[in-house]
Amino acid sequence: MAVQKHDVHKDSNQLVVERAKDFWARYNRPVMIVCAAIILVGGGYLGYRKFYKEPEEEKAGDAMFKAESYHRNALISPNPDSLIRLALNGDGANPGFVRVISKFKGTDAANISKLYAGECYLMLGDNANAVKYLIDFKTSSNLFQARAYKLLADAYADLGKNKDALEYYKKAASHFKEDAENSSEALFLAAYLAQTKMNDTKQAIDLFKELKEKFPNTQRGNDADKYLARLGVYRTE
Repeated sequence: MAVQKHDVHKDSNQLVVERAKDFWARYNRPVMIVCAAIILVGGGYLGYRKFYKEPEEEKAGDAMFKAESYHRNALISPNPDSLIRLALNGDGANPGFVRVISKFKGTDAANISKLYAGECYLMLGDNANAVKYLIDFKTSSNLFQARAYKLLADAYADLGKNKDALEYYKKAASHFKEDAENSSEALFLAAYLAQTKMNDTKQAIDLFKELKEKFPNTQRGNDADKYLARLGVYRTE
């Protein structure tokens, strides 16, 4: 990521893989619940829903299964690129996330595939395609929406679109504050971007102070004083 290529992180694509691995490991259960919901057959809207919508959701969920498997295996592979491409584009017998999105438009599986696809493209360093899919992902799940905002910010940062990156880091930090570790990471990256790429000292100070105040028990919250000191703001306590 553009804000992490210097003294914070040296290999942005590897960092994306590592953070993706941590995210999906910690939130495997919510992911499974979301995916299970895709193929659940419930009541209501008997005509359209029973005879078209629900079967379409089930087919979409089944189609996405192999792509998810490739994505999952990529996160534990020392050389993930080939697996990421299989997750995106399929293997000939099974569709990838891109095909699920185009073939099953309007389904929950197609929607969550946009999040997966965006993350996969980010892992490959294809930031333009990452933005294309992530910007179109919308969900009522605060957890996954915050994740999409964070990935969007990473992609914009790599593209040098610092204002957009800052906006989405802030959104990621505030959208699901109960997830303190990921929220504090997003807020830290917003502050660091303001400091190092935008030369906006005032905003950087404000954001580091916000980080310290809102997430004092996180690693990034603990780091805030160090970065504030570099900006000329020292502890008073």
